[in-house]
Parts: sequence; structure tokens; C-alpha cells
Amino acid sequence: MNQQELKSRTKKFAIQTILILRTFPKTKETDIISYQLIKAASSVAANYRACCRAKSKADFINKLKIVEEEADECCFWLEIIQELYNENKAEFNNILNEAKELTAIFTSAGKTAREK
Repeated sequence: MNQQELKSRTKKFAIQTILILRTFPKTKETDIISYQLIKAASSVAANYRACCRAKSKADFINKLKIVEEEADECCFWLEIIQELYNENKAEFNNILNEAKELTAIFTSAGKTAREK
């Protein structure tokens, strides 16, 4: 997967996350969880874009670590939603799986970048 495809994939992930959260009931707890998840999901996309514009290898590695952490935070909040609401719809599971895949991609990319 090239840089442009990954930019598009992370942006799509952020948008899909926002759209699925719109389907949940409005309660104080879902508002808080939604806020945290939207921040993390949009941060994955925004920080990956910043990562692609890094000025040095060290800058790239630091920004990539942020992307990895934000992707993992998305997994956390999605797992919380899944447990609270017994959410197992295909659309929701697709987003959770995408969060896990993105976390794995950025973890691997970070390890590779540090080894070079």
C-alpha cells in the first residue's frame, strides 16, 4: 500500500467512524465516548498526513508513533462500545477490524523505520 492509499484509507476510517457514531442513542456516556473516539479516529488521519510531510527520519518516527497510539486508542473506545451495547453489527465490526489493522500497520511501519 502506498502513501496516498494509506492517506485515503485513514481518512475513510475517520469518516466511517463518525457516521456509525451518529446511529447511537444520545446519552451523556455516548456523547463522551463518541467525542473521544472521533478525536482519536480523526487524529489517525490527520497525523498520518503530517507524518508524510516529516522533515527528518526522527520527525517521521515520532509522528508515526502518535498515529499508532491514536489507532490503538480507537480500538479501545470501539471495544468499550462493543461491550456496553453488545454491538456486533457487520458495519461496526468492520470499523473495529479496520482500527486493529491500522494499528498493526503503523506498529509494523514504526518498527521498520526504527531499524533502518
